[in-house]
Amino acid sequence: MPEGYVLNWAAAVIAVVVGVVAMGIMFALSGILAPRRPSANKAIPYESGIRPAPYAWSQVHIRYYIFGILFLIFDVEAVFIFPWAVVFMQVKEGVGTLFTQATANAVFFEMLLFIAILAFGIVYGWRKGVLQWR
Repeated sequence: MPEGYVLNWAAAVIAVVVGVVAMGIMFALSGILAPRRPSANKAIPYESGIRPAPYAWSQVHIRYYIFGILFLIFDVEAVFIFPWAVVFMQVKEGVGTLFTQATANAVFFEMLLFIAILAFGIVYGWRKGVLQWR
């Protein structure tokens, strides 16, 4: 085993143990301190003890779903761009030793293509009027 290996993992193990013990204490305190007022409404298999109403059909406009999907698309974009920036810096620093300039260029242009596709998506949605909340 390399020197300092156990020391590096000791902090992680201690953090896990402290977290598990804290969760156990919180669950125990919640069970002890929680108010208990049973009633017929709370015994039904539904949220918050509210009696379910009979089925009523309601129409939801597609605009809400499109807004949600656009949010997810651009949220996921941010999740991909930050790790890419780290990898790109490593590739850029490793040109000449680990990577060639062609590899660095390919990594850069792949992200440009990714951003271009997303930009096309937002412009398309904008032109179709999807981003206007009426």
